[in-house]
Amino acid sequence: MTAFAAVDLGASSGRVMVGRFGDGRIELTETHRFANEPVRAGGTLHWDILGLYRGVLEGLRKAGPVASIGIDSWAVDYGLLDASGALLGNPVHYRDGRTDGVRLDGSDEKLYEITGLQKLPFNTIYQLAAARGTPQFELAQQVLLIPDLLAYWLTGEIGAEYTNASTTGLLDVRTRDWSAPVLAELGLRPSLLPPIRQPGSVIGEYDGTTVTAVGSHDTASAVVGVPAADEHFAYISCGTWSLVGLELPGPMLSAESRAANFTNEGGVDGTIRYLRNVMGLWPLQECMREWGSPDIGELLRQASREKPVIIDIDDPGFLPPGGMAERVATAAGLPADASPALLTRCIVDSLALAHRKAIEQAQALSGRHVDAIHIVGGGARNELLCQLTADACGLPVLAGPVEATALGNLLVQARAAGVIDGDLAALRSVLRDTQQVIRYDPVRR
Repeated sequence: MTAFAAVDLGASSGRVMVGRFGDGRIELTETHRFANEPVRAGGTLHWDILGLYRGVLEGLRKAGPVASIGIDSWAVDYGLLDASGALLGNPVHYRDGRTDGVRLDGSDEKLYEITGLQKLPFNTIYQLAAARGTPQFELAQQVLLIPDLLAYWLTGEIGAEYTNASTTGLLDVRTRDWSAPVLAELGLRPSLLPPIRQPGSVIGEYDGTTVTAVGSHDTASAVVGVPAADEHFAYISCGTWSLVGLELPGPMLSAESRAANFTNEGGVDGTIRYLRNVMGLWPLQECMREWGSPDIGELLRQASREKPVIIDIDDPGFLPPGGMAERVATAAGLPADASPALLTRCIVDSLALAHRKAIEQAQALSGRHVDAIHIVGGGARNELLCQLTADACGLPVLAGPVEATALGNLLVQARAAGVIDGDLAALRSVLRDTQQVIRYDPVRR
């Protein structure tokens, strides 16, 4: 069997997974997991990028010999390099407040027409606007998104992988290259941004092993890892965020799409990930941290017996860390001492309804109907959320694989190496043959 290593970095942890391919099957093994704990210093929230890199190196050491390495991570955040290629400080976390109140000179309508990107305050374009004029930014000669930065440290090669670049607000959704008008509007030198590279291309070598570009935005890899049998599916890549949408052949750039805050992000094989960011399990994760990390299974069982109380889970007030249980209780009109089970039910029910809203709007705006919803990622383990999403949407939910991101990363590497072949449908057939999926049918109430 041929082995490949997937470096998969999430907002709370990173891991290195090894996938072994043979006889049309894939076997997945986690070789190393490490914490991703942001650090606040001088009033700014940073990623501990050197700690992450140390975890990556340790994971690759434990992985042993592999045919290639692929890296994916969250989107929008970046590192600045000076003329010598040295990193100018730790990358700033997208949950930091430095983009609060940042405005661009150009119109939202024109920006959407070019980039197709939903307006989110932490998008790279707003982070760069906030960074202008700082000493680090004035010294910068290169901007590298997180997976591209790690790939640069492994190989010495500079580039920008397409799917992650498409989340920045700087890429033209039609040409799939950096937008000269947007860069000019922002006052950015084009030389700051490296050439675009596509998933499946070779980046370089690390210690004699090929490093391959994959869908380096973790959602792009997760969508490859959706075991759909046809095109009539919605996906929810559910973890810290819920990325809810459809896979389309081209962008949807209507005024209605912009008003609904849908984004057109690049996918593998030239597809478009037409989606909206929904708050996801972040509020529950924060609450559980405050509650001392109780057993999630027992908490969800208790929550299933509570009556639903609905809040706007996408309220920006839930973005920052800290004090989450109190904020949820206040939003729900509940007492400050509301039980963890009641607050959990509130979060999960509200998230299921947000899933329904996004899926219904995606269908209406795109003209494509959905027969089933695939939930992948950590949220696929949350039985209550899966059932409530099926009930809210009136559609079957197919939950799994949990490791869709790593699997999508590995499938792109294996195809690039010639171990498997075919289009996305062929790649997904491997998943249907090898990965467990649990079906939740809607319950009539």
